[in-house]
Amino acid sequence: MRRPRPAPARAAVFLRRLKKMYPRPRAALCFRGPWESLVATILSAQCTDARVNIVTVSLFKKYKSIRDYARADQRVFETDIRPTGFYRNKARHIIAAAQRVLKDFSGRVPDTMEGLLTLPGVARKTANVVLFDAFGKNDGIAVDTHVGRVARRLGLTRHDDPVKVEKDLMALSPSREWGLLSLRFIQHGRRVCRARRPLCPSCGLKDICPDSRG
Repeated sequence: MRRPRPAPARAAVFLRRLKKMYPRPRAALCFRGPWESLVATILSAQCTDARVNIVTVSLFKKYKSIRDYARADQRVFETDIRPTGFYRNKARHIIAAAQRVLKDFSGRVPDTMEGLLTLPGVARKTANVVLFDAFGKNDGIAVDTHVGRVARRLGLTRHDDPVKVEKDLMALSPSREWGLLSLRFIQHGRRVCRARRPLCPSCGLKDICPDSRG
């Protein structure tokens, strides 16, 4: 039986606790500028941020401009990003995105959700990450596996679909907190509310979490 979503007042308690636990969370991906943010975020799909950061050290030295990416040989680029997994699709998307940015946006990464969603390989999660990390915009909440898992365990959503999870979380939190809220959920999911063995006994939310096992 699925638990109903908590009332906004109860949800606010969770969010206040998370803010106190993770007051100044930071993005884990390393980048300089919107384009590198977009590349790193695309590479992070189904890959750890730590591995992406290792790959991008040499990648960002080799490809210095968006034009370098647009002109890249796909097979060579696949080799450059192979450790991140799903490298064929990622290479195709990044090269095509560079070409689209040059053609449709005069070489500047769009700073709107609508613009970003026109780029190959970019869905809402990627767009939200780039908008917040690179432009400081709170247009939505980036929902990855950590965010979805923690939100469901806390009873903040009953959905598995990331778009529906995002909609639920946006309704329960002020827009100024959306970008940081995603980072807080991610940190909590990595450190405490793990997928297989959540550390419930040491969790700062255990007394109010409906899924606490400690």
